[in-house]
Amino acid sequence: MTLSDPKLLANIRIVLTRTSHPGNIGAAARAMKTMGLSRLVLVDPAVFPNSQADAMASGAADVLAQARVCATLTEALADVTLALGVSARRRDIVAEVLTPAGASARLLTEAQAAPVALVFGNETSGLSNEELSLCQGLVTIAANPNYSSLNLAAAVQVLCYEIRQAWLGHAGWPQPEMDAATGAEVERFYGHLETTLAELEFLNPGSPGKLMLKLRRLFARTRLAREEVNILRGILTAAQEARRGARQARNPGVQ
Repeated sequence: MTLSDPKLLANIRIVLTRTSHPGNIGAAARAMKTMGLSRLVLVDPAVFPNSQADAMASGAADVLAQARVCATLTEALADVTLALGVSARRRDIVAEVLTPAGASARLLTEAQAAPVALVFGNETSGLSNEELSLCQGLVTIAANPNYSSLNLAAAVQVLCYEIRQAWLGHAGWPQPEMDAATGAEVERFYGHLETTLAELEFLNPGSPGKLMLKLRRLFARTRLAREEVNILRGILTAAQEARRGARQARNPGVQ
């Protein structure tokens, strides 16, 4: 991989969730383009497209024009193997906390094999716990502890700058350590897990949220490889079949 090859930067997407002001979308697009990034994904923006976004993008109208709009963060991360949430607050829901420099190295390494993402939350409320549960790590910017609130576009600029500096500073990156599962594969596993636990009567189907969030935290402590997801889902399928077999043995007329 040579520095002139744009594949690494092209495989890094900037994801903005629930952005309330269109001007911030345009300013983020400009911040991206100045550092050579072009993949922008918008999750449920309040207003887009919009003339204020176009005006704030300045010469980065092409980034806005090719931006993808998704209804949910799950959809935006479906083909991503590594998603890092950006937040000023440390959260228990994500085990690994990275600096911008450390995050850049991780993203560039993983981008050799598949798309990766940096996820930014709403300007006022940031990333929710549910959104963070879809990320495999958290990035924090070492800002003034007495005033750590950065404008959305400023935070995007800091991270994009760090990515570009890391990209320029290394002729090559080590290969990813694992064949990581994509976001869609992991979400299918969680769906399968919830269904199985309900069938086993371990999970209350009326209020599954709290337990499932805790289980997400458990699995988030270690990234899941594609093979590991397949093994886990195989175990779940075997448990489901055993449960059904036991029910049929007790009640031969029940299917």
